[in-house]
Amino acid sequence: MTTPRTPAPAPAPAPAPVTPSLSPHTARRRFVTVSVLYWLPVGLTIAPLILLFTERGMALTAIAGFFAAHSLTAAALELPTGGLSDVIGRRTVLAAAGLLGLAAFTLQGLGTTAWVLALGMALMGAGRALSSGPAEAWYVDTVQAHAGPDAELRTGLARAGTATSAALAAGTLLGGGLPWLLGLGPGQGPDLGTRLSDATSGLVLPLSVPSLLAGVLEIVFVLYVLTALPEPPRPRVTLRAVLRGIPVTVAEGLRLGGRDSLVRRILLSAGAAGAALAVLELLTPGRAAGLTGAAESGAVVFAGLACAGFVCSAVGNHLAPLAARVAGGGERAVLLSLGSGAAGLLLLGVTATGGGPVALVGGAMGFGLVYLGLGAAGPNENDLLHRRVTGAGRATALSVQSLALQLVAALAGLAISTLPTGPAPWLVGGGVLLGGGLLWAGGPSRAPEMRRVPEAAK
Repeated sequence: MTTPRTPAPAPAPAPAPVTPSLSPHTARRRFVTVSVLYWLPVGLTIAPLILLFTERGMALTAIAGFFAAHSLTAAALELPTGGLSDVIGRRTVLAAAGLLGLAAFTLQGLGTTAWVLALGMALMGAGRALSSGPAEAWYVDTVQAHAGPDAELRTGLARAGTATSAALAAGTLLGGGLPWLLGLGPGQGPDLGTRLSDATSGLVLPLSVPSLLAGVLEIVFVLYVLTALPEPPRPRVTLRAVLRGIPVTVAEGLRLGGRDSLVRRILLSAGAAGAALAVLELLTPGRAAGLTGAAESGAVVFAGLACAGFVCSAVGNHLAPLAARVAGGGERAVLLSLGSGAAGLLLLGVTATGGGPVALVGGAMGFGLVYLGLGAAGPNENDLLHRRVTGAGRATALSVQSLALQLVAALAGLAISTLPTGPAPWLVGGGVLLGGGLLWAGGPSRAPEMRRVPEAAK
């Protein structure tokens, strides 16, 4: 799903704009709502998207190219767009992400040629990069403006993570079931899906409907962002100042991992999580098809597993504050959570060649344990991260974290594909995630906080 020296300091910048008028409770509720509105459309397309591309006559190699366009665009824009949010504001960047999502889902639902579908996937990647960090940065800025830098953040981060996973789970079920429901005829005459396809000369297929519905929800997302996430007016900046400010902010975000051991642990843990997710996403569909004996029924099983994984992730997010209290701190909670996820992957490896109900139950338990552990680790890691950065570089730091996850996931997917089938890929993924957890076995980190990012010259 990895540094040059600090330049001569410019005049001290003003703190990042915040919104002190909202209470932490209100900010948390709006952050949760934004998380649901952003990820529900994504969930709608998880199950039908590849089938839609196939229905449009695209070969498997072309489909792989579409997803590569998404991943490469997201990776290329991850840091610049994080810096953009720190320079021009959270709300503007989030609204732009929603508009790109609207365009992407529309092209995916209506596109019939390879270049249109590739463009839709690239726009989705650009929107994903834009959305990585601004909402969370807005929430933390707002809460800290109201309650100070030591404000309690973990609960809000956990609830937003729970809401994200729940939205993905609900979207996956709805997106997978809607085309099937459209194909149910009354027993006489063509079903609704066939009539829809005939009426649009094949432009709108039943498999297109989830993507088009996702586009409608993106409009709701944009309107909510513009009305519910207030920010004080930022100082007017020229295009030249924006372009100059982004590289400075990005460079400071990259430097942070080099000089702060705790942030370095967070980035390495994000990479380990990316490797674990790559193993699950690459190997689970084939394992599901092997259990059922057919690709079609395996796809249904995988959709159910994906939904169950999101539910387990939601539970893990919800339990993150409890995990921190039981473990005696956020760092120990991350250690236990990543260790649990690693145990799940190792269990999947042990049962990879087995048959019968024992292997089936063990594999299902391992799958759920991975998502549960990763879900519990996330809010605790981000709570630690936000106490290390200032508002001026918060979205950039989140983008660096996201980039570490995505890059390692891509590399891990390539590496794992070269391993022989069987336990080996699962065990390698479990070992990587266990290594990420063991990074937290040392004492608490007391590295200095992130320095404020120099303001771009006007």
